[in-house]
Amino acid sequence: MNWLYVVGIVVFLLGLMFSIALHEIGHLVPAKIFGVRVTQYMIGWGPTAWSRRKGETEYGIKWIPFGGYIRMIGMLPPRPGDDPTKVRSNATGPFQGLIESVRDAAQEDVLPGDDDRVFHRKKWWQKVIIMFGGPLMNLVLAFAFSAILLVGIGLPAEAPIVSPATNTCVIPTSEQRAACKPGDQLTPAAQAGLKPGDHMVSFNGATIGSWNDAVRLIRSHGSGSVKLGIVRDGRPIALDVTLIAQDRPNLENPEKIDKNVGFLGVLPTKVMERQSVGQVIGYMGAMTGRAAGSIFNLPEKMAGIWQAAFSGEERDPEGPVGVVGAGRMGGEILASDLSNEEKIAVLVSLLAGFNLAMGMFNLIPLLPLDGGHIAGGFWEGLKRAYAKVTRRPEPKYVDIAKVLPLTYAVALVMMVMTGLLVYADLVNPLTLTR
Repeated sequence: MNWLYVVGIVVFLLGLMFSIALHEIGHLVPAKIFGVRVTQYMIGWGPTAWSRRKGETEYGIKWIPFGGYIRMIGMLPPRPGDDPTKVRSNATGPFQGLIESVRDAAQEDVLPGDDDRVFHRKKWWQKVIIMFGGPLMNLVLAFAFSAILLVGIGLPAEAPIVSPATNTCVIPTSEQRAACKPGDQLTPAAQAGLKPGDHMVSFNGATIGSWNDAVRLIRSHGSGSVKLGIVRDGRPIALDVTLIAQDRPNLENPEKIDKNVGFLGVLPTKVMERQSVGQVIGYMGAMTGRAAGSIFNLPEKMAGIWQAAFSGEERDPEGPVGVVGAGRMGGEILASDLSNEEKIAVLVSLLAGFNLAMGMFNLIPLLPLDGGHIAGGFWEGLKRAYAKVTRRPEPKYVDIAKVLPLTYAVALVMMVMTGLLVYADLVNPLTLTR
């Protein structure tokens, strides 16, 4: 196995753990600000690889680097009417017994004097802020990674700079070949003395700001003489070029042929073109729309994953990818023939997409996701506001324990989806080549 492939997987996993760590910090910081006692801050799952206690909180790393959590005391309220100093009779019924056992577990870390430090007793808006902090960190990270990508690195673009791969001969569109052969006509660019690295900046006085500008000006001119302004080794030069008319593929529909368009005979140079900060917002908007569509169509997408995993059908490039699949893509990126700058750009883009998906998925208003707790907080706020307006007694805290059966059903579905994604990513992975 290529060692760069392994490094790519490790780099992506480190980026993922960094994202998870900040997600949990998004919960931890407001929880501590609002006085909730947090007993654990853990990155990963399974046995503890390393931990250290600072104050009342144990900070650590688990061996399985997928996920993380903070443990806040009193996430669920005790059963109404319970006297915490007395042993009560066991509840009857499978669901009721499940709910009460979880209530008991939620009270295990509550010590005398912790009455005002349990999560469920905090104001509704404090609960919302605590639970929204995690997804918010992922959304901030998605924006930060996107800004690094667009403003710091740039997006792949074609620049009006003569590429070293440019042919010096005219190859008719009807001939399926890439190399010149004896007797081929020289291109207008070759006849005028254009060289690889020459930067085209003007065409008959019109400014060339992009490769699309150059293509549009050249094609629309047709055959005939033009003044082509270039920059070579930092020096501006004006060249006299005689364009010829050629049949070339249509820019929008390559299967369609445009007749007798102007032809110069150069290829663009691929560059990483930096964008403005304002364009980051548009980029995030487009990415958010795609992510929202994927989440909305998740059942349909997962059906496609099932077919890919067990029927060998081709993976949908727009379908979901698990952590295993994304890690493999990270390895593929680093082991590819891309330039170092392009490799970094693709890895940063991958982390931006994962953080956006993680943040948006966690906002789905279903327990055990953060969105379920946020919905509970808002519901409590509405109940209290209604009681205040109608002069009714202040309602009790929202008891999310009542929806625990649904919570476990959602958790089971999520576990099945995760397992299916892992299996599909192993037997039929989505790669950069498809």
